[in-house]
Amino acid sequence: MSTTASAAALGPHRNRVVTFWQSTNGKKVVMAITGAMMFLFVVGHLLGNLQVFEGPEKINAYAHFLHSIGELLWIVRLALILAIILHITATVQLALRNKRARPIGYSRKEAINSSYASRTMYWSGPIVLAFIIFHLLQFTAGYIHPESRFIEGDVYHNLVSGFQVWWVSAWYIFAITLLGFHLRHGLWSMFQSVGIAHTRHTPMLKSAALLIAVAIVLGYISIPISILLGIVK
Repeated sequence: MSTTASAAALGPHRNRVVTFWQSTNGKKVVMAITGAMMFLFVVGHLLGNLQVFEGPEKINAYAHFLHSIGELLWIVRLALILAIILHITATVQLALRNKRARPIGYSRKEAINSSYASRTMYWSGPIVLAFIIFHLLQFTAGYIHPESRFIEGDVYHNLVSGFQVWWVSAWYIFAITLLGFHLRHGLWSMFQSVGIAHTRHTPMLKSAALLIAVAIVLGYISIPISILLGIVK
């Protein structure tokens, strides 16, 4: 098949992809799919980090395993980076689209049928992103490791020494709490975007989203709190 014929064959498919991306429903579906990818990573990352309670050998062996898979780990990282970019882009574009649809602000803004999580969705996202960057620079790259020494490959030492600094733990707990708000609304929005939500099941689905978010937050913040209290040392 010639190059021209190949381009012509791909044309309709490319146009459908562009049309899908430009539509409001398309952006919501992209947000749901990329959100699901990031949610799976958050859960997997939590399960890995909780191994700190089993001692240095366990969590260091887990970290060594991750580094040993090499190219596969980078594929996962690149997929997550792409998911984050698409998620943020779709979120910002939808926010701008909603703003253009209502160019005149309400004289009195009422929080009707909206939760605190949904109202803070747009600004909590960038804060969580800033936290992720700081977290990677501290515990993965070792470029930022306040008041302690970063030891390559010794994840247990790096976690304990890092979270012994009270303001690092405070920043971590604050950011994870915001992540919980983001997850609560994000999970509920994902149910709606993929057509799972139904009026009859709304209370149950909202409760499920809340319980999942709370469980994840408690799991993550249990690590710095345990280190500050000397339970993990």
